Amino acid sequence: MRPEDVLLVWCTCPADAAGRLAEALVGERLAACVNRIGPVQSTYRWQGAIESASETLLAIKTTAARYAELEARLRELHPYEVPEILATPVLGGLPEYLAWVRGSVE
Repeated sequence: MRPEDVLLVWCTCPADAAGRLAEALVGERLAACVNRIGPVQSTYRWQGAIESASETLLAIKTTAARYAELEARLRELHPYEVPEILATPVLGGLPEYLAWVRGSVE
């Protein structure tokens, strides 16, 4: 197996939704682990206006094989109309950790 089959998925959300999202993704075996980082301050353009928000950043570890299901579930559970969901391939990592991620979402 290649390291690239493991993904790090980034998603921002309101602080009060972070725990619920993390538990659902791990509980449903769509993610091996979700780190909740925050608060983070986000500045963005939405519907023509510059907005700012205090959010929690989720660092979600999953595999490419489970990504489509994870994305669909995040879209279903997330309170935002258009949630930030960005997937980054892992180019390297401790082989034992990468194997644990794979095994946790199979």
